[in-house]
Amino acid sequence: MQIRRVVTGHNQEGKALVASDTQVDATTINQLPGAEYHELWSADEAPTFPDGGAQSPAKMWFPPVGGFRFATFNVAPRSQALPEDFDRELAVAELEEKIPGMVSQANMEPANPGMHTTDTIDFEYVISGEVWLELDDGVEVHLKPGDTVVQNGTRHAWRNKGTEPCRMVVFLLGAHSSRG
Repeated sequence: MQIRRVVTGHNQEGKALVASDTQVDATTINQLPGAEYHELWSADEAPTFPDGGAQSPAKMWFPPVGGFRFATFNVAPRSQALPEDFDRELAVAELEEKIPGMVSQANMEPANPGMHTTDTIDFEYVISGEVWLELDDGVEVHLKPGDTVVQNGTRHAWRNKGTEPCRMVVFLLGAHSSRG
């Protein structure tokens, strides 16, 4: 699936213009059917205006302090079958190759698949489907279309117990952490 991205900027006289109008392809993971990511806009530091509307592409999925990411992602339903030849190590390697930092920066918990913690504030909006946000001690919040979440660097996992993929929009903002 592609998502249209219209980007504005400024010309040399400081007037607003359409800098680009393009389609953004999804990043998919062969070992994780139904998983789909669209990195729509990102930077590793705060922008300065006026600018021409050119992107300063991020190096890693999760932003450093002062950086941000604007994206969408799908959480596949549990009922989505993994490939018969599913290989966890291959899936992790593919994620890291296609979306650098997705695993290595997320403090993933091998003993509890999906649980992770990041040094970001995450602003999430559910577009379609349903998802359960799992936090510490098994606390779960059921989210439906139109619901939002503001995550403040908390340990969490996304669990789709429904039958349809859950599509979410996310804005990640790099934050300071005292976790060390």
